[in-house]
Amino acid sequence: MTPYSALALQMDCHAVNGLADRAAVEQAMSSTLDRVDQLIAGSKGFIGTFSGDTLRLVVLPEYFLTSFPMGESIPEWRTKACIAMDGPEYQRMGEIARSRGVYLSGNAYELDPHFPELYFQTSFIISDEGEVILRYRRLISMFAPTPHDVLSQYLEVYGDEGLFPVADTPLGRLACVASEEILYPEVARALATRGAEVILHSSSEVGSPRPTPKNIAKCARAYENMCYVISSNTSAIHNSPVPQNSTQGHSQIVDFKGQVMTEAYAGESMVGHALIDIERLREARSKPAMTNLLARQRLSLFRSTYEQPHFYPEDNLVNEDGAITVPDRSHFMGQQSAVIEGLKKAGLI
Repeated sequence: MTPYSALALQMDCHAVNGLADRAAVEQAMSSTLDRVDQLIAGSKGFIGTFSGDTLRLVVLPEYFLTSFPMGESIPEWRTKACIAMDGPEYQRMGEIARSRGVYLSGNAYELDPHFPELYFQTSFIISDEGEVILRYRRLISMFAPTPHDVLSQYLEVYGDEGLFPVADTPLGRLACVASEEILYPEVARALATRGAEVILHSSSEVGSPRPTPKNIAKCARAYENMCYVISSNTSAIHNSPVPQNSTQGHSQIVDFKGQVMTEAYAGESMVGHALIDIERLREARSKPAMTNLLARQRLSLFRSTYEQPHFYPEDNLVNEDGAITVPDRSHFMGQQSAVIEGLKKAGLI
C-alpha cells in the first residue's frame, strides 16, 4: 500500500445554541459544510504543491457542525441540533468527499430511528465515493445518552460489532474514537483487537503549551496499540459563552511508535498533515519483538477485572418493562454519584 497524506483539519466552530429555530440551525450547518469544502480543497491543493503528496484522508473536529448543548434538555437538543442518518448533511458531506477525492471523518449529534427518544454522539467515516462506511457511537459520555445506557436493546439492533466498528479500506483499517474517550485505554484497545490501524479522533479540547491529558493519551494509545492516531481539534468556538479561544491547537498525527509527527498551532490550520505508511505499520506488527505490544497482549488475564459489578451499569435508561427513559441531564451526575457510593461500599475507594 502506497503511503498517503492525512490531515487533521483544525477549524472554527459556530455554536447554534442561540439560533431562533431549526431552519436557522440548518442554514448554519449548510454554511459550515460550505466552509469544510473550501478548507479541504485549499488544503489538498497546498499539500500537493508543497510536498507532492496526495491528500486522501481528512478528519474534522468534534462539534464542527453545532458546538455542544449549553442547558438544552435532551428533547430540545434532538429537535434543535441533531441530524438524521440519511439527512441532507450527510448527503452534502458525501458530495464533498467524492468531489475532493478524500475519505472524510467527523463527529455529529445524530438521530437513530431505533431509539427515537434519544440521540447519540456519532463519529463517522465517509468514503471517497461519498458513502457512509462506518458509524461509531460514543460510549463514554458525562451528560449525554450512549449505547451503553440502552445496551441490551442496542445490541439487538447492531450486534457486538456495532459497538466497536472497524472499516477495512484502501487506506488501511480505520476506526473512530470520540473526544475524551481517548483517555480510556479500553476503547482504543477494543478497536485495535478488531484490527484497527488508524484511529480517527474528532476532539474539542483545551489548548495549552503544557502537556494536556488528551495529548498524553494520544501518544499512549498510538504506542500501546501500534496504530496511527489522527486527532483534529476545534480552533475558536464562536457564539458561545465559553471563551472562544479556549480550544486551540493540538490537531496532530501520532505514529505507531507514539511519536508526534506533526501538530498545528492556534487558529484554523492545515499544519496537522503527514504521511501514513500502513505497510510499515504492518511490518512492525508482524515482527516478534519486545516492542510488538499488540502481539504480547494476554487479555484473558483481565477478564475478571472487567466483570466487576461495582462500576457504571449498563441499561440504566431502560425500565423493567423495556421502555426507555428520557433522562434529565442531572441523571448522569446522579448515576456517577451512585457508582462512587458503590465503590466505597466495596472498599475500592
